[in-house]
Amino acid sequence: MLLDKTVNNLNRIRQVLQVLIKYGFEDVITGTPALKRLVPPKQQLAWSRAEKSVFEYNRWERLRMIIEELGPTFIKLGQLLSNRPDVLPKGLIQEFEKLQSNVAPFNAETARSIIEQELGSPIEETFLYFDNVPIGSASIGQVHRARLRNGDDVVIKVRRPNIYMKVQTDLSLLREFVKLTESYFIGIGILNPLDIVDTFERSMRSELDYNNEARHMEQFRKIYRDETLFYVPRPYREYSTDRILIIEFVSGCKITDVAQLVSWGLNPEEVAENGMHIYLNQIFNYGFFHADPHPGNVLVKPSGMIVLIDFGMVGKLMQQQKYAFAGVFISLAQQDAKMMALNLRKLAIDSEIPDMQRFEQDLSELIEDFVVLDVDDMGMAELTSRLQQIIYRYRLQVPGSIFLILRALAILEGIGKTLHPKMQTLEYIKPYGVSILAEQFSWDNITNELRYSFSQLVSMLYGAPIEVKYILKKLRKGELTFNHRLLNYEPIIRSFDGMFNRLLMALIVAALIIGASITTLTPAPAHLTSELLGLPYVSILGFSLAIGLTLIIFASNILKERGRRKRRD
Repeated sequence: MLLDKTVNNLNRIRQVLQVLIKYGFEDVITGTPALKRLVPPKQQLAWSRAEKSVFEYNRWERLRMIIEELGPTFIKLGQLLSNRPDVLPKGLIQEFEKLQSNVAPFNAETARSIIEQELGSPIEETFLYFDNVPIGSASIGQVHRARLRNGDDVVIKVRRPNIYMKVQTDLSLLREFVKLTESYFIGIGILNPLDIVDTFERSMRSELDYNNEARHMEQFRKIYRDETLFYVPRPYREYSTDRILIIEFVSGCKITDVAQLVSWGLNPEEVAENGMHIYLNQIFNYGFFHADPHPGNVLVKPSGMIVLIDFGMVGKLMQQQKYAFAGVFISLAQQDAKMMALNLRKLAIDSEIPDMQRFEQDLSELIEDFVVLDVDDMGMAELTSRLQQIIYRYRLQVPGSIFLILRALAILEGIGKTLHPKMQTLEYIKPYGVSILAEQFSWDNITNELRYSFSQLVSMLYGAPIEVKYILKKLRKGELTFNHRLLNYEPIIRSFDGMFNRLLMALIVAALIIGASITTLTPAPAHLTSELLGLPYVSILGFSLAIGLTLIIFASNILKERGRRKRRD
């Protein structure tokens, strides 16, 4: 079994390397010795490519093509990264936003078999009706309509067969691959790649277990149990497992189906406003929100009640993050760049900004553009994009939930514009921001903060003598050590290595020229002298070798310069 797993891993590694080379990323492999050993030299440039030269696409487009070809796990990774402009360049974000999980459904007999295995009984004992034709299909699973024996209409989410082991294998390989190529990714502007893998791994493991989605739905149902305008379908936990999820079926239309809303006698503008309030309430009051509110996941019932489906992705905000996030929008409305900069730094996990004045200037320009321009020219999507660019430029490590909110607000504004053309998202955010700031500076919250700060201070003072004693003990024994880590040093070493090789060849050329010149001054027998040039054959050989090596040095420099230009492009 272990041997089979090892062979499968090696085959998958070779497949990944093959795709990298196919799309012109030979430098990732040739610059990583551990990967280079897995590819025979004769094959490194021999794999087929598309009819169109891959170098007619830019580097980010080729990375997106690699992700698409490697399959569902990597597509999911790209989709996750498309929400993280703090770690990826804008061009790569735009390419990853194009990724779609277009996965064909698996056959109904397999789906029925999985359901029966999980229920422990024939499907007819639980369901009066089961639709063999899926109503939706994705990379992790697919969805079927059914009816329970008590008459309840439901939908069944069924996890794909063998997807768990495939994802586990891909995650393991992805981690090892990023470890080997970490310096390469950092060099092209992808920050903390191993942290990205950790986040992605947690997300994928959560999505593979349908129990997590069921828990999310139950949490939302508890929070909104008294809500009359918002509804969350009921998960049937008694039938659900990690491989299947049975959910109450709710009929309705997509929130963007204006014609249907009007035919039901609903006011589309009022529906849009209700949807915005429901979502902002999730963010600012509860700090627990549905993270993927695209039109297919937001339904409207004939009564006007809004229904959210698909809770595989949710986001959470801690109290301090809520305060800082609200402060960003309040500062924007008040045109206060300094306060906006302060709140963005509060949001960030790490916010070492070397030039605060320039940071505030960029935010001031953003505020000026947003306030001066009409909202039709610069809405939430443009504001979000500009904010994300600033976050990336100043390397602010902002929690992923913040980007989920910004993305969701941009999506909601798009929905809102369909139903309510004059809708201004910022105007709806302001009252929530004001309410949150009032809560932040309330007497109860200030008291709690003081109590927490005092307990932290006492804890630090209590532990300080122990820490100082430990350091002095280590120092006395000569065991005090300092660890440091060098990043991205391989390109420098390769550069010095190339310079040394060229210098060595130049010295050889000089030696050949000097040696050949000396032999021309030394008398030689006639049969060892060229009749045409009148020089000893040894001298001619020396000059020829020197000229040949000089041409090789020039050609090598030209090829390397062309290679650098292609990589930059």
